[in-house]
Amino acid sequence: MTNKIDRISKKIGLKIKLLRNKISISQEELGFRAGVSKQQIGLIERGESSPTIDTLDQIAHALEINLVDLVDVSKIDL
Repeated sequence: MTNKIDRISKKIGLKIKLLRNKISISQEELGFRAGVSKQQIGLIERGESSPTIDTLDQIAHALEINLVDLVDVSKIDL
């Protein structure tokens, strides 16, 4: 079970990083917009932290996308 959760966390982190880079903002800016620290954004993007659903919702809002679109990692391959 943990391996599956780890893979999902890594995929979500990668998707956040790709979306952040697409709109050309820094981890610091995304953290500011989402109300979390730059360090937390880094941990999430590297798949080293499994964010709560509330944090994911804040990040989705900061990226101006729906939460459902953020967590849909069906097309992300690692």
